[in-house]
Amino acid sequence: MDPHPSAPRRGDRPVVVTGASSGLGRECALYLEQQGHPVIAGVRRAEDGERLVAESLHGRLRPTVVDVTDDASVEACAAFVEAEYQGLSGLVNNAGIAVSAPLECVDTATLRRQLETNVVGQLAMVRAHLPLLRRSQGRIVNVTSGLGRVAVPYMGAYAAAQFAKEALSDALRRELSTSGVGVSVVQPGAILTPIWGKLSTTADAALRSAPPGVGEIYRASFTAFVKANEQGAFDSRTTPEHFARAVEHALTAPVPRTRYRVGADSVLMTVLSRLLPDRVLDRRFAALAPEPRSWAREHRRGAV
Repeated sequence: MDPHPSAPRRGDRPVVVTGASSGLGRECALYLEQQGHPVIAGVRRAEDGERLVAESLHGRLRPTVVDVTDDASVEACAAFVEAEYQGLSGLVNNAGIAVSAPLECVDTATLRRQLETNVVGQLAMVRAHLPLLRRSQGRIVNVTSGLGRVAVPYMGAYAAAQFAKEALSDALRRELSTSGVGVSVVQPGAILTPIWGKLSTTADAALRSAPPGVGEIYRASFTAFVKANEQGAFDSRTTPEHFARAVEHALTAPVPRTRYRVGADSVLMTVLSRLLPDRVLDRRFAALAPEPRSWAREHRRGAV
Protein backbone atom coordinates (compact mmCIF):
# COMPACT_ATOMS: atom_id res chain seq x y z
CA MET A 1 0.00 0.00 0.00
CA ASP A 2 1.32 3.43 -0.86
CA PRO A 3 2.27 5.53 2.17
CA HIS A 4 0.62 8.82 2.96
CA PRO A 5 2.26 11.62 0.93
CA SER A 6 3.26 13.36 4.19
CA ALA A 7 4.46 10.22 5.96
CA PRO A 8 6.36 10.51 9.24
CA ARG A 9 10.12 10.95 9.05
CA ARG A 10 12.37 7.93 9.10
CA GLY A 11 13.45 7.38 12.69
CA ASP A 12 10.12 8.34 14.34
CA ARG A 13 8.80 5.60 16.60
CA PRO A 14 5.23 4.75 15.60
CA VAL A 15 2.37 2.86 17.22
CA VAL A 16 0.93 -0.14 15.38
CA VAL A 17 -2.84 -0.52 15.81
CA THR A 18 -4.39 -3.72 14.47
CA GLY A 19 -8.04 -4.06 13.52
CA ALA A 20 -8.16 -0.42 12.40
CA SER A 21 -10.58 -0.94 9.52
CA SER A 22 -13.62 -0.17 11.67
CA GLY A 23 -14.97 0.15 15.18
CA LEU A 24 -12.72 0.81 18.14
CA GLY A 25 -9.52 0.16 16.20
CA ARG A 26 -10.39 2.79 13.61
CA GLU A 27 -11.29 5.36 16.26
CA CYS A 28 -8.16 4.57 18.24
CA ALA A 29 -5.85 4.96 15.23
CA LEU A 30 -7.40 8.31 14.30
CA TYR A 31 -7.34 9.56 17.90
CA LEU A 32 -3.68 8.66 18.41
CA GLU A 33 -2.78 10.37 15.13
CA GLN A 34 -4.69 13.47 16.20
CA GLN A 35 -2.70 13.51 19.46
CA GLY A 36 0.54 13.59 17.50
CA HIS A 37 1.55 9.94 17.45
CA PRO A 38 2.87 8.37 14.24
CA VAL A 39 0.44 5.52 13.59
CA ILE A 40 0.66 2.41 11.46
CA ALA A 41 -2.94 1.28 11.03
CA GLY A 42 -3.39 -2.42 10.35
CA VAL A 43 -6.38 -2.85 8.04
CA ARG A 44 -8.04 -5.74 6.23
CA ARG A 45 -8.20 -4.10 2.79
CA ALA A 46 -6.35 -1.36 0.96
CA GLU A 47 -9.54 0.68 0.57
CA ASP A 48 -10.02 0.69 4.36
CA GLY A 49 -6.59 2.24 4.69
CA GLU A 50 -7.33 4.87 2.05
CA ARG A 51 -10.39 5.99 3.99
CA LEU A 52 -8.34 6.27 7.18
CA VAL A 53 -5.70 8.38 5.47
CA ALA A 54 -8.42 10.69 4.13
CA GLU A 55 -9.76 11.17 7.66
CA SER A 56 -6.39 11.70 9.37
CA LEU A 57 -5.47 15.26 10.25
CA HIS A 58 -1.69 15.54 10.49
CA GLY A 59 -0.20 13.23 7.88
CA ARG A 60 1.13 10.89 10.55
CA LEU A 61 -1.00 7.83 9.75
CA ARG A 62 0.17 5.11 7.40
CA PRO A 63 -2.02 2.08 6.65
CA THR A 64 -0.80 -1.41 5.94
CA VAL A 65 -2.78 -4.57 5.25
CA VAL A 66 -2.43 -6.99 8.17
CA ASP A 67 -4.18 -10.32 8.68
CA VAL A 68 -3.24 -11.46 12.20
CA THR A 69 -4.14 -15.07 11.32
CA ASP A 70 -1.57 -15.11 8.51
CA ASP A 71 2.05 -15.42 9.71
CA ALA A 72 3.42 -14.03 6.45
CA SER A 73 1.22 -10.94 6.78
CA VAL A 74 2.29 -10.43 10.40
CA GLU A 75 5.98 -10.78 9.51
CA ALA A 76 5.54 -8.36 6.62
CA CYS A 77 4.17 -5.74 9.02
CA ALA A 78 7.18 -6.13 11.31
CA ALA A 79 9.56 -5.95 8.34
CA PHE A 80 7.86 -2.74 7.19
CA VAL A 81 8.31 -1.15 10.63
CA GLU A 82 11.94 -2.27 10.74
CA ALA A 83 12.72 -0.85 7.31
CA GLU A 84 10.94 2.46 7.81
CA TYR A 85 11.41 3.25 11.51
CA GLN A 86 13.91 0.81 13.08
CA GLY A 87 11.84 0.79 16.28
CA LEU A 88 8.33 0.80 17.68
CA SER A 89 6.87 2.76 20.58
CA GLY A 90 3.70 0.71 20.92
CA LEU A 91 1.69 -2.26 19.68
CA VAL A 92 -2.08 -2.10 20.19
CA ASN A 93 -3.49 -5.60 19.70
CA ASN A 94 -7.08 -4.68 18.92
CA ALA A 95 -7.94 -6.94 15.97
CA GLY A 96 -10.62 -9.46 16.82
CA ILE A 97 -14.00 -10.98 16.09
CA ALA A 98 -16.93 -11.76 18.37
CA VAL A 99 -18.73 -15.09 18.05
CA SER A 100 -22.06 -14.96 19.86
CA ALA A 101 -23.93 -18.26 20.04
CA PRO A 102 -24.87 -21.01 22.48
CA LEU A 103 -21.79 -23.21 22.79
CA GLU A 104 -23.81 -26.21 21.61
CA CYS A 105 -24.25 -24.32 18.32
CA VAL A 106 -20.59 -23.31 17.86
CA ASP A 107 -18.97 -25.67 15.39
CA THR A 108 -15.27 -26.52 15.49
CA ALA A 109 -14.32 -24.29 12.56
CA THR A 110 -16.04 -21.28 14.13
CA LEU A 111 -14.35 -21.82 17.50
CA ARG A 112 -10.97 -22.14 15.80
CA ARG A 113 -11.58 -18.90 13.90
CA GLN A 114 -12.47 -17.12 17.15
CA LEU A 115 -9.34 -18.33 18.93
CA GLU A 116 -7.01 -17.93 15.94
CA THR A 117 -8.05 -14.30 15.52
CA ASN A 118 -8.31 -13.15 19.13
CA VAL A 119 -5.56 -15.22 20.75
CA VAL A 120 -3.12 -16.97 18.40
CA GLY A 121 -2.91 -14.00 16.03
CA GLN A 122 -2.32 -11.59 18.91
CA LEU A 123 0.67 -13.58 20.16
CA ALA A 124 1.99 -13.77 16.59
CA MET A 125 1.94 -9.96 16.44
CA VAL A 126 3.75 -9.72 19.78
CA ARG A 127 6.45 -12.21 18.77
CA ALA A 128 7.09 -10.49 15.45
CA HIS A 129 7.30 -6.97 16.90
CA LEU A 130 9.04 -7.60 20.24
CA PRO A 131 12.58 -6.94 18.92
CA LEU A 132 11.39 -3.51 17.72
CA LEU A 133 9.64 -2.81 21.00
CA ARG A 134 12.69 -3.78 23.04
CA ARG A 135 14.83 -1.44 20.97
CA SER A 136 12.57 1.49 21.84
CA GLN A 137 11.42 0.25 25.26
CA GLY A 138 7.90 0.40 23.93
CA ARG A 139 4.53 -0.76 25.21
CA ILE A 140 2.12 -3.56 24.37
CA VAL A 141 -1.59 -2.84 24.83
CA ASN A 142 -3.85 -5.88 24.54
CA VAL A 143 -7.54 -5.13 24.07
CA THR A 144 -9.92 -7.59 25.75
CA SER A 145 -13.30 -6.79 27.35
CA GLY A 146 -15.31 -7.18 30.52
CA LEU A 147 -15.97 -10.73 29.31
CA GLY A 148 -12.35 -11.53 30.02
CA ARG A 149 -13.41 -11.77 33.68
CA VAL A 150 -16.93 -13.27 33.58
CA ALA A 151 -18.26 -15.71 30.99
CA VAL A 152 -21.92 -14.98 30.28
CA PRO A 153 -24.30 -17.32 28.46
CA TYR A 154 -24.18 -17.18 24.64
CA MET A 155 -20.78 -15.46 24.61
CA GLY A 156 -18.77 -18.51 25.67
CA ALA A 157 -16.52 -18.72 22.60
CA TYR A 158 -15.73 -15.01 22.75
CA ALA A 159 -15.19 -15.11 26.53
CA ALA A 160 -12.84 -18.09 26.14
CA ALA A 161 -10.72 -16.00 23.76
CA GLN A 162 -10.78 -12.99 26.10
CA PHE A 163 -9.87 -15.09 29.16
CA ALA A 164 -6.96 -16.52 27.18
CA LYS A 165 -5.81 -13.07 26.06
CA GLU A 166 -5.90 -11.88 29.67
CA ALA A 167 -3.71 -14.83 30.66
CA LEU A 168 -1.26 -14.14 27.82
CA SER A 169 -1.06 -10.51 28.92
CA ASP A 170 -0.27 -11.41 32.54
CA ALA A 171 2.42 -13.88 31.48
CA LEU A 172 3.94 -11.42 28.99
CA ARG A 173 3.98 -8.61 31.55
CA ARG A 174 5.90 -10.81 33.99
CA GLU A 175 8.24 -12.31 31.39
CA LEU A 176 9.11 -8.88 29.99
CA SER A 177 9.37 -7.08 33.33
CA THR A 178 13.16 -6.63 33.00
CA SER A 179 13.17 -5.85 29.27
CA GLY A 180 11.84 -2.29 29.38
CA VAL A 181 8.69 -3.35 27.49
CA GLY A 182 5.45 -2.70 29.39
CA VAL A 183 2.23 -4.68 28.95
CA SER A 184 -1.25 -3.35 29.74
CA VAL A 185 -4.77 -4.60 29.11
CA VAL A 186 -7.68 -2.37 28.09
CA GLN A 187 -11.11 -3.83 28.85
CA PRO A 188 -13.86 -1.86 27.07
CA GLY A 189 -17.46 -2.53 27.95
CA ALA A 190 -20.39 -2.03 25.58
CA ILE A 191 -19.67 0.77 23.11
CA LEU A 192 -21.79 1.48 20.06
CA THR A 193 -19.73 0.29 17.07
CA PRO A 194 -20.51 -1.70 13.89
CA ILE A 195 -19.78 -4.97 15.73
CA TRP A 196 -23.27 -4.90 17.28
CA GLY A 197 -24.92 -4.88 13.88
CA LYS A 198 -22.98 -8.02 12.98
CA LEU A 199 -24.10 -10.01 16.01
CA SER A 200 -27.68 -10.51 14.80
CA THR A 201 -26.42 -11.89 11.49
CA THR A 202 -23.95 -14.28 13.10
CA ALA A 203 -26.57 -15.30 15.68
CA ASP A 204 -29.04 -16.34 12.98
CA ALA A 205 -26.32 -18.26 11.14
CA ALA A 206 -25.33 -20.12 14.31
CA LEU A 207 -28.89 -21.25 14.98
CA ARG A 208 -29.41 -22.33 11.36
CA SER A 209 -26.21 -24.38 11.30
CA ALA A 210 -26.92 -26.18 14.60
CA PRO A 211 -27.95 -29.85 14.57
CA PRO A 212 -31.66 -30.47 13.92
CA GLY A 213 -33.83 -29.19 16.75
CA VAL A 214 -30.96 -27.78 18.79
CA GLY A 215 -31.31 -24.26 17.41
CA GLU A 216 -34.98 -24.21 18.40
CA ILE A 217 -34.11 -24.93 22.03
CA TYR A 218 -32.18 -21.69 22.23
CA ARG A 219 -33.93 -19.51 19.67
CA ALA A 220 -36.22 -17.50 21.96
CA SER A 221 -33.74 -16.94 24.80
CA PHE A 222 -30.78 -16.30 22.50
CA THR A 223 -32.72 -13.85 20.32
CA ALA A 224 -33.80 -11.94 23.43
CA PHE A 225 -30.16 -11.88 24.62
CA VAL A 226 -28.90 -10.46 21.32
CA LYS A 227 -31.56 -7.75 21.29
CA ALA A 228 -30.79 -6.80 24.89
CA ASN A 229 -27.08 -6.57 24.07
CA GLU A 230 -27.76 -4.32 21.09
CA GLN A 231 -29.96 -2.08 23.23
CA GLY A 232 -27.27 -1.94 25.89
CA ALA A 233 -24.78 -0.70 23.31
CA PHE A 234 -27.21 1.97 22.10
CA ASP A 235 -27.84 3.10 25.67
CA SER A 236 -24.18 3.05 26.73
CA ARG A 237 -22.61 6.36 27.67
CA THR A 238 -19.13 4.98 26.99
CA THR A 239 -17.69 6.26 23.71
CA PRO A 240 -14.86 5.17 21.42
CA GLU A 241 -12.93 8.24 22.60
CA HIS A 242 -13.04 6.96 26.18
CA PHE A 243 -11.46 3.77 24.89
CA ALA A 244 -8.85 5.62 22.82
CA ARG A 245 -7.86 7.80 25.79
CA ALA A 246 -7.27 4.69 27.89
CA VAL A 247 -5.08 3.23 25.16
CA GLU A 248 -3.03 6.44 24.93
CA HIS A 249 -2.55 6.50 28.70
CA ALA A 250 -1.31 2.91 28.60
CA LEU A 251 1.12 3.87 25.83
CA THR A 252 2.48 7.07 27.38
CA ALA A 253 2.06 7.15 31.18
CA PRO A 254 5.33 6.94 33.13
CA VAL A 255 3.80 4.11 35.16
CA PRO A 256 0.86 2.65 33.18
CA ARG A 257 -1.80 0.56 34.85
CA THR A 258 -1.83 -3.16 34.27
CA ARG A 259 -5.55 -2.94 33.40
CA TYR A 260 -7.85 -0.18 32.21
CA ARG A 261 -11.58 -0.82 32.63
CA VAL A 262 -13.53 1.40 30.25
CA GLY A 263 -17.22 1.78 31.03
CA ALA A 264 -19.45 1.03 33.99
CA ASP A 265 -20.33 -2.44 32.72
CA SER A 266 -16.65 -3.41 32.43
CA VAL A 267 -16.07 -2.26 36.01
CA LEU A 268 -19.17 -4.20 37.13
CA MET A 269 -17.85 -7.42 35.57
CA THR A 270 -14.63 -7.05 37.54
CA VAL A 271 -16.53 -6.44 40.79
CA LEU A 272 -18.82 -9.41 40.19
CA SER A 273 -15.91 -11.74 39.43
CA ARG A 274 -14.12 -10.73 42.62
CA LEU A 275 -16.98 -10.62 45.10
CA LEU A 276 -19.60 -13.16 44.09
CA PRO A 277 -19.27 -16.95 44.41
CA ASP A 278 -19.82 -18.98 41.23
CA ARG A 279 -23.26 -20.23 42.31
CA VAL A 280 -24.46 -16.70 42.96
CA LEU A 281 -23.28 -15.64 39.50
CA ASP A 282 -25.02 -18.71 38.05
CA ARG A 283 -28.31 -17.57 39.58
CA ARG A 284 -27.85 -14.07 38.16
CA PHE A 285 -27.49 -15.49 34.66
CA ALA A 286 -30.15 -18.21 34.98
CA ALA A 287 -32.79 -15.95 33.42
CA LEU A 288 -30.84 -16.04 30.15
CA ALA A 289 -31.06 -19.83 29.82
CA PRO A 290 -33.80 -21.52 27.76
CA GLU A 291 -37.01 -22.24 29.59
CA PRO A 292 -37.31 -25.86 30.79
CA ARG A 293 -40.17 -26.54 28.40
CA SER A 294 -37.84 -25.82 25.45
CA TRP A 295 -35.62 -28.71 26.46
CA ALA A 296 -38.62 -30.95 27.11
CA ARG A 297 -40.28 -30.13 23.79
CA GLU A 298 -37.20 -30.92 21.72
CA HIS A 299 -36.55 -34.08 23.77
CA ARG A 300 -40.02 -35.33 22.88
CA ARG A 301 -39.20 -34.68 19.22
CA GLY A 302 -36.08 -36.76 19.58
CA ALA A 303 -33.67 -33.87 18.91
CA VAL A 304 -31.71 -34.27 22.13
